Amino acid sequence: MRVKRYVVDSMPDALQKIRSDLGKDAVIINTKEVRSGGFLGLFSKKKIEVIAAMDNSAPTPTTAPVPSGKSQEPVSASRQQAASPSSFGGVSTAAKPAAAAAYGAQAVQTPPAAQPASSAAAREEKLSLAFPEVPDVFPPAPPAKAPAAPRETPLERSQAAGVTRAKEDLLMDEIKQMKEMMLKLSLRSGPAEEPNPSLERYERLLLDQEIDPQLVRQLLAGVAEEAEREEAELDDAFARQSLQRQLSALLGGGGGKAIAPDTRIAHFVGPTGVGKTTTIAKLAAEQVLKHQRKVGFITSDTYRIAAVEQLKTYGTILNVPLEVVFSPLDLNKAFENLKDCDLIFMDTAGRNFRNEMYVSELNALLRTSGKSETFLVLSLTTKYKDMKAITGNFHKFKLNKVLFTKMDETDSYGAIVNLVHDFGLQPSYIANGQSVPDDISILQEQHIIDLILEDREP
Repeated sequence: MRVKRYVVDSMPDALQKIRSDLGKDAVIINTKEVRSGGFLGLFSKKKIEVIAAMDNSAPTPTTAPVPSGKSQEPVSASRQQAASPSSFGGVSTAAKPAAAAAYGAQAVQTPPAAQPASSAAAREEKLSLAFPEVPDVFPPAPPAKAPAAPRETPLERSQAAGVTRAKEDLLMDEIKQMKEMMLKLSLRSGPAEEPNPSLERYERLLLDQEIDPQLVRQLLAGVAEEAEREEAELDDAFARQSLQRQLSALLGGGGGKAIAPDTRIAHFVGPTGVGKTTTIAKLAAEQVLKHQRKVGFITSDTYRIAAVEQLKTYGTILNVPLEVVFSPLDLNKAFENLKDCDLIFMDTAGRNFRNEMYVSELNALLRTSGKSETFLVLSLTTKYKDMKAITGNFHKFKLNKVLFTKMDETDSYGAIVNLVHDFGLQPSYIANGQSVPDDISILQEQHIIDLILEDREP
């Protein structure tokens, strides 16, 4: 008996090899799935291990005679195997030790003593070892030759090398960031220092004033660094003085806050409902009554009902002429009619200036023939998120100063600090009521700082 072991990718491959090596009468003794290849048990491929045997001593099967008139069909042992219930019962006793020995050798020849003693026993064993006919398996077609890759030019090689270097640099940057993150996490996991009560108190005050948390951390870090540098005790008094100095430097900026004496045209822009028209009336009254300047009004606010009448009423009280423009084409005529005025206040329509398209349309009205200033009017009751979006759209065009209104309607002033910090605008006026012309004044940084650092807890 010949026994062979095969490790193949699929059963058709095994059947083809068994048929080629052992013949059509071979029988499969055992099959199981195994894995081979890979590294340390990883990436291994699934294969099939097949044990097959062939009895060399079995007589050549004969065909049984058939009655005349019918075609003769050879009855092989394999078909008897398929028809016999014993074909599913297992393997003969002579094949079992041979199967065990097949794991250590490719082919094992049984000794002559192990061969069957009689032809009847051989025939019975032949029936038990019968193997069905193996279908023809055609060898796979040879793979087509891949076309030769074109030779790279020196330029292509240099570009490929540059891409490789860029990927390596990106990988190194990511590794560096991961190291820094792990270092920060390890530091945080260590014993935390007890927080300073003064810093905690002012952190709470600044956050209650809706100052940006990142800016709050910067300000408090500056307080701690200043205390360490001066070797001073970090108490409430020292923290307050340090924060006052930092906020004063932040809000101070440079340049004048009020309308410059040589300004010819002052534009006022901003969203709806912030009080642009009332603010213009307050500033016009100040220029007429205090500075004795001849003032004129131009309005393009033709969207809001009675907006022109409101400004016309203020103009009548102050004896100030008014011109209405409906498009940029009307500006030249309006400037010509107000050529004798020292200062012209231009009121614009309030729109949804979170939409950049409206800002672009308004920018066409801000052209002038002399020195001009553009004031962005914002209400302190507006959420800073909206303030930031509006200012970001206007900041792309000409924008000089920012004016805050409705100070009397809120006790949160952190938006002033945030806006100046994020956009670097010059604070100018602040309005704290609706009385004309009293409820407006130049923004005083120290007053705003005192309001921010004031502890309002009962």
